[in-house]
Amino acid sequence: MIFNKESNGNINVKDEVLSGLTVALALVPEAVAFALVAGVKPLVGLYAAFMVGFITAVFGGRPGMISGATGGLAVVMVELVAKHGVEYLFAAVVIMGLIQILVGILRLGKFVRLIPHPVMLGFVNGLAIVIFLAQLNQFKIPTQDGTLQWMTGSKLWIMLGLVLLTMAISYFLPKLTKAVPSSLVAILVISLLVNGLGIDTRTVGDIAHVGGGFPKFHLPKVPIDLETLKIILPYSVIFAAVGLIESLMTLTLVDEITETRGRGNKECVGQGFANIVTGLFGGMGGCAMIGQSMININSGGRRRLSGISASLFLLGFILFGSNLIERIPLAALVGVMFMVVIATFEWASFRIIRNIPKSDAFIIVLVSLVTVFTDLAIAVGVGVIVSALVFAWEKGKRIDVNPFVDEKGVKIYQVRGAVFFGSVRNFSEAFDIKNDPEEVVIDFMYARVFDHSGIESINSLTDKYENLGKKLHLRHLSPECYQLIKDANDIVEVNIIEDPKYHVATDNLA
Repeated sequence: MIFNKESNGNINVKDEVLSGLTVALALVPEAVAFALVAGVKPLVGLYAAFMVGFITAVFGGRPGMISGATGGLAVVMVELVAKHGVEYLFAAVVIMGLIQILVGILRLGKFVRLIPHPVMLGFVNGLAIVIFLAQLNQFKIPTQDGTLQWMTGSKLWIMLGLVLLTMAISYFLPKLTKAVPSSLVAILVISLLVNGLGIDTRTVGDIAHVGGGFPKFHLPKVPIDLETLKIILPYSVIFAAVGLIESLMTLTLVDEITETRGRGNKECVGQGFANIVTGLFGGMGGCAMIGQSMININSGGRRRLSGISASLFLLGFILFGSNLIERIPLAALVGVMFMVVIATFEWASFRIIRNIPKSDAFIIVLVSLVTVFTDLAIAVGVGVIVSALVFAWEKGKRIDVNPFVDEKGVKIYQVRGAVFFGSVRNFSEAFDIKNDPEEVVIDFMYARVFDHSGIESINSLTDKYENLGKKLHLRHLSPECYQLIKDANDIVEVNIIEDPKYHVATDNLA
C-alpha cells in the first residue's frame, strides 16, 4: 500500500520504515564488532553508525544506500589508535572528511567509471567473503584467560540450528508474502523463540553493552601543530581513499540492482560532511556498507527514508532500547548476514569464467583475494593497474603495418592501430630500413599516435632513414604530432583537410 508520494515518484512508507528497522538491528553487532577491531569502545562505533548513516541518507548521492562504521576502515584505523590513541583517530576522521569533500567538489568521483568490470566482480566477491569470515567470529566464545575458542557440543549445534532457521525464514517467507521484510521477521521469530524457551545461546549483550547517551560535541584533544598533521595526514588520506572507493563501488552496485543512477560526486561530499561531524562528536568515521545496503534493498528500501529510519532506530536503541537489543540472539543476525553473503556474491562469475579472457578471470580472482587479505583500496588499485597493463599489452600486439610499393617505386607503410608505449617496439620492428628504396612513406590514415613514446619512435625512424641518405615522408599525421617531430618541415606531407585533429598525451603539451 502506498501512503504518500514524492515529486520524483511513489514511496512506500511502510516498506521504507520496516526496512530501516531491519537494517538498524543488523547494524548494532556490526558497529560493535568493527569498533572492537579498531581498538575503540563500542559506543564509538555505534555513534559513527548513527551519524554517518543519518547524514549520508540526507545529503548523499545514493538514496537507499546505507553507511556506517565498516570493517574496511576499522582494519586501517587500528594502527593509529594503538600508536597514538583515540583522540588522534577523531582528528584523522575530520581531515578524512575534508579530503572527501574536496574530491567531490573537484568532481573526481566520476573516475570510478574507470574501474573495469572484472575488478568490480572481484570487489563484490571479495567483500562477500570478508562479510562471511567476519560472521565466523560469532562462533567463538571467550575463555577464562580472555582468548577466544570455537564453540563445541550443544552450544555449536544450537547456534547452527538457529542460523539455519533464520536463513530458512528469510528465504521462504517472501514466497508467501512480501508485506514485511523477511529478515526482520526472522530476527523477531528467533528472538522470541530463544527468550521464550530460555535457550542458552549468545546474544548481542554478550559482545558489549549497547546503551549510552546522545553523542556530544567533542573537539579532538590533540596538539594543533605541524607535528600532529604529519602524524594524522597519511592516515586521513588512506581513510578517505578506502571510504570513497568502498562507497562509490557500493553505489555502482546499488545502481545496477535498482536500475537507477546515483550521483557519485554528491556522495563524496555527503560522506565527507558525515565524517567531519562524526569526528567532532566522538565517532570512528565510516563509509557505505555493502552488506547493510543489500539488506535494505532486499527489504524494499529504495529512498532516503529507509536510511534515515535506520539511523534513527539505531539512535533509539542506543538511548532507550539497549535492554531489548542486547537480548537479540547473535545467531539471528549471523543468519541474516549469511543471506546477504549469498545475495552479494556474484555466483554467475563461476559460469562465465570459462568464456571470458583468461586475463579477466585472473583479475577477478586476484581482486577477490587481495580484498580478503589486505583491504579494499589496495585491491581495487591492484585490479585497475593489472587491467591497464593487460589492456596495454593486448593493444600493443594489435598494431598492423602493411608495406607495399606503388607505381612510382615508392615504398608505403600503411599503419593500422594505436602507436603508444605498448606498441612502439612492434611498430619499429616492422620497417626494413636497410633494404627499403630511396623514398619511403608512412601513412597514418588508419592509425593514431597516443603518447610521447609513439612520437619518439617516429623520431627514431626518421633519424635512421636520414643516416642512410633516404627520404622519409609521414602522411596523415595530426598537427600535434607534426609539431613534435624533429625536422618535420622536411619529412611530413601535410594535408589540412584529410589530416586528423587530436591531442597527444605528452609532457611537451601538458
